[in-house]
Amino acid sequence: MKAVVHHRYGGPEVLRLEDVPMPSPARGEVLVKVAATSVNLSDWECLRGSPAYARLGGLRSPARPTLGSDIAGVVEAVGDGVTRFHVGDEVYGDNLALKGGFAEHAVAPESVLAHKPPGLTFAQASTIPQAGAIALQGTRWAQSGSRVLINGAGGGSGSFAIQLAKRAGAHVTGVDNGRKLDLMRSMGADEVVDFVTGDFTRPSQPYDLVLDLVAHRSVFAYRRALRRGGRYRCVGGSVGTMLRVLTAGSVVGLLTGRSIGVLAVNEGPDHFEPLADLCAAGDVEIVIDRTFSLEEVPAALLHVGEGKALGKVVVVPS
Repeated sequence: MKAVVHHRYGGPEVLRLEDVPMPSPARGEVLVKVAATSVNLSDWECLRGSPAYARLGGLRSPARPTLGSDIAGVVEAVGDGVTRFHVGDEVYGDNLALKGGFAEHAVAPESVLAHKPPGLTFAQASTIPQAGAIALQGTRWAQSGSRVLINGAGGGSGSFAIQLAKRAGAHVTGVDNGRKLDLMRSMGADEVVDFVTGDFTRPSQPYDLVLDLVAHRSVFAYRRALRRGGRYRCVGGSVGTMLRVLTAGSVVGLLTGRSIGVLAVNEGPDHFEPLADLCAAGDVEIVIDRTFSLEEVPAALLHVGEGKALGKVVVVPS
């Protein structure tokens, strides 16, 4: 089968489209014929091996030569002990541990997959697992009348998060680069900020909730953006920033009556299926910027890594 592989860390130039052996599902695993795989920022990080946590399991070389965790496709075979899926079932999920989605077939544990809603295409379903889990959990504190800011709101998780916060009745401010301002408005953002020309940590009114998808500022700047009793949560960003949030952030927050920390994202179908149901019902919009072929995976990863994607980017093997 065809798969995009990389045997060392680096930029898109280290990726190769190769013929590799067809994987076989072990006990508790499912073999999926991949119909679509969405690209996440985590794929870009694992390609480059940066930040440092992207090298977990493979310090000197990649532990998984084929990236792509958010898969959607059709079950072709099941391993021993699999009871929830059968050959021919349409499935989707976040295969974060094994990856392998940038290929014609991928093996995934039964536990990470869910049945694809009939109302969604494979491409649409592939956008939901990782980005949806982050958006759902990152906006769970949004409520009617609260002021919510989402930094990185023009990407996959951000476009979902804007809509979920608005559904909760919050006043939403989206922050991203200038070319994404119109997208954030179309998702329902009440205010938008171009991070190049504006500083969201110096608002005219402080926020009740800040969801930061690209953390790189100081703990004191985040404290300044929050009202007393407000909450800041980051998911993704530099190792230094996240360590400062985990250590100094908790102390600064405690001393000033604010909650500053890292969002611990729970994985699995229970944490993304609620969003899929909203999308299938037409209550939340899925934004797909572009689709790429397997041959174009390097360009797809670069598009996401450089922050150019408006919503989600999807790879379709055939």
